[in-house]
Amino acid sequence: MGDYRAFFYGTLMAPQVLHRVCYGNINPGPTQSDRLKIQPAILHEHCRHKVRGCDYPAIVPHNDKTVRGVFVTGLTQGDMWRLDVFEGDEYERRKVRVKLLAQVGDESGEGNVEGEEVDCETYIWIAGEGELEEGEWDFGVFQREKMSRWIGQSDEYQEVDKAVNGQGDPTGGRSFGGNITTQLENEKLPEIERSAI
Repeated sequence: MGDYRAFFYGTLMAPQVLHRVCYGNINPGPTQSDRLKIQPAILHEHCRHKVRGCDYPAIVPHNDKTVRGVFVTGLTQGDMWRLDVFEGDEYERRKVRVKLLAQVGDESGEGNVEGEEVDCETYIWIAGEGELEEGEWDFGVFQREKMSRWIGQSDEYQEVDKAVNGQGDPTGGRSFGGNITTQLENEKLPEIERSAI
C-alpha cells in the first residue's frame, strides 16, 4: 500500500480519471483500485476557479473560501510521479491540511459536517490568476457534459503516457501500455484467437 495522501478538487475527483492517470486504465483490477481509499473532504482558505477555456479547475489560496473535494490515501511514489506529470507546470504540489467530511451537505456546503483534520498534498495553481475565470468550477457539470472525453484515449493523458513509456517507468513496465502489460496482452491474444476457432 502506498504512503502518499492527496486532496483532489477537480477532474481527479472522478475515480475513472484518477485510475486512468495512475494505472493507465479507467477500470483497473481490484488489486489496484482497492488500494486507494477515497473520502469526501474540505480544504479551507482556498478558492476553486475554472481555468479559462479548459474543462478543469485550479485552486488558489483565498481567505474565507472553502473547496470541497476528495481525500485519497494509498497513493504510491509512482502514482504521485504520474500525477505530477498530469498536472504539468501550471500547478505545484504543496502540503495542506484538509478536514474529512463526516456528512456531505449540498453544493453550497450547507449540511457539511466536518470531522478529523489530516495532512496531505494538493496541486495549487501557479500559472497566474489571469488565466482563471471568476466563476466556480462545477463537478456536476463536468460529470454530465465533459467527463466522457476524459475517460477514453483523451489528449489529456498524452504527457503521462509519454512519460511512462519513455522516461524510466516507476512501475517497472506494469502500467497500461508498459512493456510488461503489452507483453501479457500479446500473449493473451493468440489464446483468445485459438479459443474462437
